[in-house]
Amino acid sequence: MFYGQLYDCDPGNGPGLRTTLFVSGCTHYCNGCFNKCAWDFHYGKFYTSKTEAKVIQMLKNPYCHGLTILGGEPMEPDNQPEVLNLLIRVRQECPDKDIWLYSGYLFEELIGAIPSRAYLNRKITMGIMERIDTLVDGEFKMAEKDVTLDFRGSRNQRIINVPKSLETGDVVIRKEYK
Repeated sequence: MFYGQLYDCDPGNGPGLRTTLFVSGCTHYCNGCFNKCAWDFHYGKFYTSKTEAKVIQMLKNPYCHGLTILGGEPMEPDNQPEVLNLLIRVRQECPDKDIWLYSGYLFEELIGAIPSRAYLNRKITMGIMERIDTLVDGEFKMAEKDVTLDFRGSRNQRIINVPKSLETGDVVIRKEYK
């Protein structure tokens, strides 16, 4: 897996100051994408154990609220194994930090309710889903762009409480965000 950016104090991709990892590679090709360079699966730097250790170190800072993973597309099948390994480590070493993940895939695609290439390996995909707190789902749609929204770019995108959604079987929207 490659990544384009790693930020220590990102205030824009989830609540509070966050450690943010922008993975590379995306096949959605959304019109108006803010990060087109990350469509390339080899954009940026190669993700290594040193990168992972740096993410953990950043998360341990007391001012850091949590981790956000976006891209590119973290749920591309090529990216999922490394994303899962990172999330396993975060849950072990930083259990008090929340985890947000942005994906152009819908929640329903990520749990296998709608067929999708993001659900090729159920064990890995569900391993990720079971470790995140919040999913911002759906492709960016230029026709629904709205700069007044919290933590997303277009009205079709949802901010989902993943644990409650997995528990109930229905999408549970986080209502604290507009």
